[in-house]
Amino acid sequence: MSPTPVVPPKARRPSHVAIIMDGNGRWAKERGLDRLEGHRKGADVVRDITTFARELEIPCLTLYSFSVQNWRRPATEVAGLMALLEDYCKSEHKTLMDNDIKLNTIGQTSRLPPSTKDALTALIEATADNRSMTLTLAIDYGGREEIVAAVRRLAHDVKNKRVLPDKIDETAIETRLDTALVPDPDLLIRTSGEQRLSNFLLWQLAYAELYFTKVRWPDFGREDLAAALCDFAGRERRFGKTGEQLKGAVLDAEEFVMGELPDSDKLTSAKGSGPC
Repeated sequence: MSPTPVVPPKARRPSHVAIIMDGNGRWAKERGLDRLEGHRKGADVVRDITTFARELEIPCLTLYSFSVQNWRRPATEVAGLMALLEDYCKSEHKTLMDNDIKLNTIGQTSRLPPSTKDALTALIEATADNRSMTLTLAIDYGGREEIVAAVRRLAHDVKNKRVLPDKIDETAIETRLDTALVPDPDLLIRTSGEQRLSNFLLWQLAYAELYFTKVRWPDFGREDLAAALCDFAGRERRFGKTGEQLKGAVLDAEEFVMGELPDSDKLTSAKGSGPC
């Protein structure tokens, strides 16, 4: 048995990790295999990474499983992916229940084949009372499509006078997104070397740390997740503040009013100079 990878202490770990699981097809091509074999191997990795995240007490894990754009792939590959999803839902019941993991989905699952949708619904219902971790599968999902749908819901509420136009704020949008009940990701991981979001969680990733690795998803193991977590732990998350503010070296946020300059004596006592 391989040793447990070194990970940062719990206080330095993200509460929500999102992963773009890229590289299944390329992994298979490099080995002279059918693309579906790459997806099968990738499904095994989903089980291991989900279990490891649960062991690390990471409350939320979101996996980009099938995008809106993936419907454009060859019909045989799409059918194979739907069959794999159905098999996953039937085979992973024990794993999710034993680990107290709740399954959630975002996206347009209504367009899935009936048998796949039924298996997914059954697993969601079976794990509904689990509380230790939420595993969210993004299926038939697109970030732009999600935002458009949220805006439509909001427009409908405005039209019916349930929301006043001048009361629309970020919360009005967020509560109408598919992820309304899930906190925003702290860390996004993308495998296989690409460095783009590919229409994934465009609203929710506004302040996430981004981690890119060349490792193909079928080869992504616990040590790779641990490396991403260690990288995350070493970053300084500012959320618009300066590094000095985070260290308590300058003005407390409550002392500053937007549009007003603080007292000169407070400015001169602050560390650092210049715009950064």
